Amino acid sequence: MTEAADRIFVNGEVHTLADPEDGGDADNGGDAVHEAVAVRDGEIVRTGRTHDVELLAGVDTDVVDLDGRVLLPGFVDAHTHLTTVGRYLVHADLSAADSPDAAVDLLAERAAEVESESSGDEAPDGDGEAEDWVLGYGYDESTWDESRYLTRADLDRVSTERPVAAFREDMHVAAVNGVALDRFADDLADAPDETVPTGGDGEVIGGDGEPTGVLLEAAIDPIYRAVEPDREETREIVEAALEHCAARGITGFHDMVRDSHAPRVYRDLDAAGELTARVRINYWSDHLDAAREVGLATNAGSEMVETGAIKSYTDGSLGGRTARLSEPYADAPDETGQWVVDPEELNETVAEATEAGFQFTAHAIGDEAVDAVLDAYEDASRIDAGEARHRIEHVELADDEAIERLAETGVVASVQPNFLKWAREDGLYEARLGPERTAETNRYREMLDAGVELAFGSDGMPMDSLFGVHHAVNAPAESQRLTVTEALRAYTSGAAYAGFDEDRLGTVEPGKRADLVALDASPWEADNAIDDIDVALTVVDGEVVFDGR
Repeated sequence: MTEAADRIFVNGEVHTLADPEDGGDADNGGDAVHEAVAVRDGEIVRTGRTHDVELLAGVDTDVVDLDGRVLLPGFVDAHTHLTTVGRYLVHADLSAADSPDAAVDLLAERAAEVESESSGDEAPDGDGEAEDWVLGYGYDESTWDESRYLTRADLDRVSTERPVAAFREDMHVAAVNGVALDRFADDLADAPDETVPTGGDGEVIGGDGEPTGVLLEAAIDPIYRAVEPDREETREIVEAALEHCAARGITGFHDMVRDSHAPRVYRDLDAAGELTARVRINYWSDHLDAAREVGLATNAGSEMVETGAIKSYTDGSLGGRTARLSEPYADAPDETGQWVVDPEELNETVAEATEAGFQFTAHAIGDEAVDAVLDAYEDASRIDAGEARHRIEHVELADDEAIERLAETGVVASVQPNFLKWAREDGLYEARLGPERTAETNRYREMLDAGVELAFGSDGMPMDSLFGVHHAVNAPAESQRLTVTEALRAYTSGAAYAGFDEDRLGTVEPGKRADLVALDASPWEADNAIDDIDVALTVVDGEVVFDGR
């Protein structure tokens, strides 16, 4: 007698997103469609018609009526910073600000909250604690009529007693007020000149020689260290971000961990049975020695928390004009970006990490940076880069040769389709690169056609898979545009592959873990408004972690 299912989902439109070679329907873009799914012990055990799947219903089976909703594999975000996402929810969320004044208003509201929370404490002095700070995350000046970075002058309006910091959404640019500048004067004096711009009127280059409060790249590091949350606050931030994930159908993510307490928090939540998404932890390269010494290894861990890659930078960001380009920026003809980690150091780190058996991934946005990473993988690796599933994060500007090399080497392109929000007319890309190079950014169509392994993530800007799918499907240039099925696969099976998880995640098939998301509308039928579709249900390992029906 067949054992009853724990939970069955019936009367739905179930898209497996399986490849035709793996059992998908070639006439539907390789995507087999069913009505129902049965789950036992967190594993999918049957798909098919509702009548057939209902045969597995027992006395204790939970029957979930999808009422015609679309059921997909759960989304896997292949690149995010979960604690940063959580900070948006706990501190000031500047992503909705439409001007410098609006950002200042949001920070002032947060300052009032901080003052209230610390009422009765002594006035802050010395180096202070993270609780001392007024923090805001996620502003994007490229969407403002007054398109400029926030500055010391702006943040001094928030407070002249507490340190204030506002981080651009790419986290490669920050602004601080006078209190913070005074507090970290010695650290900033030792930073490279180009990372602490001077000048008046909020300009990054030129001016009166006084610090503007704008910090780039490595100059932000002292601020990061000062505001890093302790373990208790990290747990609060992580739990807030996990709720955000569940409400958006994200059942797993690859975290480029910044905060030292986050790995422990993930494992604590896992041990308590409270982790509501699968976590793959990618450690910064300066943790390589520690990871090796304590016996961590790529893919080691539990069903819910595993070790991923060793991660490094190469260049910066287009928003900060620090991405490394072969040709100058359109709005700064004397600038071509900078190396955050130079190619020689990158080669050494890739060789060391690969020798230790780790997958490796490197941040590379500009075309020179992408080439440098591919060189490192080909020249410094001890084993085949494709076998190791080495990755490049972002790949925003890659030429034809780089795309061909990605395909030939098997290196995974871990990309963020939500960045295409900057590819519209008069957007950030056009300002930084000009119209011609804008059309050459984020070439997902050409990558996929060339045979590149494509994995989608968000970088937390925002952490919303349907937003990213929408932009990939509706991209302005043909070279960037994917079909709905292709875009969804990049956010499911493609991201699973990037984490060595294609045998257990990424499709709705018997034998796979029951990580699922139900949508209120079909992205195939509403392909011009995918970002407006609501998530109705999120399931991780067979358990419902979000129910918005």
